[in-house]
Amino acid sequence: MATTGENAVATSDETAVEELVRAFFSAFTAGTDAAARLDDLRRIMIPGATVVRTCGLPVEVYDIESFIAPRLALLTSGEIEEFEEWPEPGRIDVFGDIAHWWGAYGKRWLAGGEVHTGRGMKTMSFVRTDDGWRISSAAWDDERQLKISR
Repeated sequence: MATTGENAVATSDETAVEELVRAFFSAFTAGTDAAARLDDLRRIMIPGATVVRTCGLPVEVYDIESFIAPRLALLTSGEIEEFEEWPEPGRIDVFGDIAHWWGAYGKRWLAGGEVHTGRGMKTMSFVRTDDGWRISSAAWDDERQLKISR
């Protein structure tokens, strides 16, 4: 069945949003081109975009530069290795020139010779600009690691 009219636009918009979600997550992959992937965040986010971390800690709000700098340092410091973060299937809603992605994500890295993993939820908002869809904000919360005392 061919997609036409309004459905074709929705499918195209959803595909564009999915590509931005993948680009956002791929920015946090260790390797020789980590700086270039993080730099790409400046292209896929609108000026003034915010990123918010909760994770059971005091809320921290970043602009693009304050978000990139510590992640670049961490991914290139050697303190951790083989870091990767990926989105799980999420929900995309599009209305006119605004869109939203809500979904889970996973992450994995080596530190001190041990494999570490984590999961969480992320929300991302998008706006259509003259240059196409761009991220206007993102926020995340990681699952809490349960500590069982006996």
